[in-house]
Amino acid sequence: MPGAPNRPPEVDAAPAPAPPKDDPGRAVLRRLAPARVALQLDLWKKNLSPDLTGPFLRAETKYSEGDYPNAITALDQLSVRFAEPRWPTMPSPFRELRVAIPAPMPPSWNPDNALAPPDREAKQLRHFAELQLALARATLDWARTHSVALDDLQGDVDAAASAFVAEGPGPSFWTPIDRLWTAVHERVPGPTVPATARPAAAPAQAEAGADPA
Repeated sequence: MPGAPNRPPEVDAAPAPAPPKDDPGRAVLRRLAPARVALQLDLWKKNLSPDLTGPFLRAETKYSEGDYPNAITALDQLSVRFAEPRWPTMPSPFRELRVAIPAPMPPSWNPDNALAPPDREAKQLRHFAELQLALARATLDWARTHSVALDDLQGDVDAAASAFVAEGPGPSFWTPIDRLWTAVHERVPGPTVPATARPAAAPAQAEAGADPA
C-alpha cells in the first residue's frame, strides 16, 4: 500500500540447538561400575563363574582401550548372563542389571510403542536415571559393610537426588552421578577371577638339542 511503512521480510526462527550427545565413556561407566559392585555381592560367595567374569573383564579391557562400542557389547552379554536362572537372585536394585532375552512377541504388547518417539525416549531415560540413583544408594550401603571407603560420595548421591526432583535427568543430575561412578570404579576392587578362568601356562619348550619326536 502506498505510503505504508516498509516491513522487514519475515524469516523463520532459528531452530533450537540439539542437545549435546552423551559422552560414550560416561555411558559405559554408568553400567560398568554398578556391575563391578554387583559381582562383589555376598551371594556369589567369591565363587564366580567364568561365564560372568568373562564378559565383565572384556568390558573392562575395552573400556580401558577406549573401545566403547565393544565395551557396551560385553556389558550386554553380562546383562543376559545375569538373567540366567542358574544364578542366585540378586537383591534390588542390582537385579535390574539383568536383561532376559524375551520370547518373540508382536509390537502391540508393549504400550510404550504407542508413544511418540521423543516421549518414549524421555520415559526410558527417566527410568534409567531412577535406576542409577537407586544403584548409587545401594552401592554406598554395600560399601559400609565391606570396608570400602565411599562415604565421601554421599554428597554426590544427595546432589543427584535433589537435581532429579528439581529438573529430572538433566546435567545437574548426571554430573554428580558420573563423579560417583568414576570413584566407585577406582576404589572398588574387581571380582576375583576363578583359577579355571585363567589361561593355562604355555608348555615348557623342549630342551635344546632334544629329539622332537
